[in-house]
Amino acid sequence: MKLIYARKLSRIIAACMLAIGSANLALAEDGSDKKEAGFVSLFDGKTLNGWKKSEENPDSLKVEDGQIVIDGPRAHLFYDGELAPLKNFHFIAEVMTTPGSNSGIYFHTKYQPSGWPKYGYECQVNVTHGDPKRTSSLYGVENIAAPPVKDNEWYRQEIIVEGRRIRLILNGETMVDYTEPENKAAESKDFERRLSEGTFALQAHDPDSKVYFRNLRVKPLD
Repeated sequence: MKLIYARKLSRIIAACMLAIGSANLALAEDGSDKKEAGFVSLFDGKTLNGWKKSEENPDSLKVEDGQIVIDGPRAHLFYDGELAPLKNFHFIAEVMTTPGSNSGIYFHTKYQPSGWPKYGYECQVNVTHGDPKRTSSLYGVENIAAPPVKDNEWYRQEIIVEGRRIRLILNGETMVDYTEPENKAAESKDFERRLSEGTFALQAHDPDSKVYFRNLRVKPLD
């Protein structure tokens, strides 16, 4: 009798463990859990440790209520943590725009004390700003005119770089799937817009743009 009871108890425990595992997997898949396998948090929710502000308008970049708040004239916040520089990666962030706001997530970029970042690409953050290049555009390369998101609502932005391939994924939907041509030349003296390796940067675009970021994390793919 004791043996039968022990076997039944073992099966119950195993079933419970399986259910817990399935629940955790579901959380990871829908992005509500920050602890997806292999991902490393880039923001502690309290400070800008691991990040470096531009010298230009640093007060546009701050932390409030567990979020990075971008609010003010042009400035850029560069990831400066131990994982940088990155080449191949899977980046995820939760983003919320306010009406008429503009921002961006740069990748494969380098620290600059001022000006628009010259290096790397920009994943656009803009739902209703006047710029027709909207959220999840690969800015100036493949542009999205009508992203399926709204101001004042959180959305999930993913950026995946593998070799010369760039994918921008918005709330699980692929918006851009771009392969950079081999031996691509710099676009201009002001903007390279080509892959190499580098870091991330969040953009304060103008004094009328307020944008929020949270749950920033990355999984190196090298």
